[in-house]
Amino acid sequence: MSGWTTKKLGEIGTIVRGKGIRRSETISKGMPCIRYGEIYTSYDILLDEPHSFVAKEIFDACPHIKHGDVVFTLTGENKEEIAKTLAYLGNEEIAAGGDLAIWKGHGFNAKFLAYVMNSPQLLKAKALASNGDIIVHASLKKMAEIPIPIPPLAEQKRIVAKIDAAFEKIDRLKANAEKNLANAKELFQSALDEAMRPKKGWVEKRLPDISENNDSKRVPITKNQREPGSIPYYGASGIVDYVKDYIFDGEYLLVSEDGANLESRTYPIAFPITGKSWVNNHAHILEFKNGDVQAYVEFYLNAISLKDFITGTAQPKLTQENLNKIPIHLPSDHAKLSEIVRRLKLIKVKLETLQQNYARQIADCAEMRQAILREAFEGRL
Repeated sequence: MSGWTTKKLGEIGTIVRGKGIRRSETISKGMPCIRYGEIYTSYDILLDEPHSFVAKEIFDACPHIKHGDVVFTLTGENKEEIAKTLAYLGNEEIAAGGDLAIWKGHGFNAKFLAYVMNSPQLLKAKALASNGDIIVHASLKKMAEIPIPIPPLAEQKRIVAKIDAAFEKIDRLKANAEKNLANAKELFQSALDEAMRPKKGWVEKRLPDISENNDSKRVPITKNQREPGSIPYYGASGIVDYVKDYIFDGEYLLVSEDGANLESRTYPIAFPITGKSWVNNHAHILEFKNGDVQAYVEFYLNAISLKDFITGTAQPKLTQENLNKIPIHLPSDHAKLSEIVRRLKLIKVKLETLQQNYARQIADCAEMRQAILREAFEGRL
């Protein structure tokens, strides 16, 4: 590529490490700062408006990010995302927390460097410059050896403009997919709320009245008990893992006892499980002889508000005692109950299909962004 050169990261400007800022040291108003985790959760390519603040004495003790600086992470959860990079184009100085690196005095287009650092071409090099599995740390010494393609400044500006325009279109597609996904979930929730709203001829029951086994057989589990490729393991969040033993065998309804999902409903509160399975001590097990009743209770618990039955704030809990207090409104006519379950299952299947389609569209957007960056730094944009 005419006019392009290759330089090692360590040959361009200087790199300064941030200084640790504990979460407990952040305040609602004060001097702006950024902690390394926020780069993954709160920003894309630009560090524009800081979301965290600290007292002046902490701010003064930290290295500062200034206009035109580039900042990247030195710690992450996996090697694929290590050294995620942002360009700072604001004017207000920002305190840099620990596990951050500030790239200063590089003399190039800051956004161009951020795009290069996040490009597919550098993913492997950044992974090789890091170590660790559960928590990954990037070595600045190894990072300094990473070669970076550098065109003239005018070409950098042109490439950034091209990438920005392409990303804007891709981001619109992603936003539409995310909106459609949210709308689909809202429609299902509306159908769920309407189906579960008590009507004439309905009765009120408690779980001990309609479930066969409500003694919540639960056993704590530790990491060293898990063994890949064996029996499914279910935690409170509904994430599947594996363990070497099981606690029950058959068709059951699993109800979360604690976790953020009780309030945010990131995962279902209740969902069915079949076969030999192990459940940790943060979930309740309910057994039903009738499949339609089990499915109805699953839908019902996922439809109602649990706030009056949850105890604790830092760690919300749905205890066995409170679970048994929840009023379950249902038709006295079993045929009507079965019809409600049938209709909701059909809607749920359609929702799951929509969710898969929209999730695929969102994933495609991420792949398109990477394809644009790949082309840009191969001189094809």
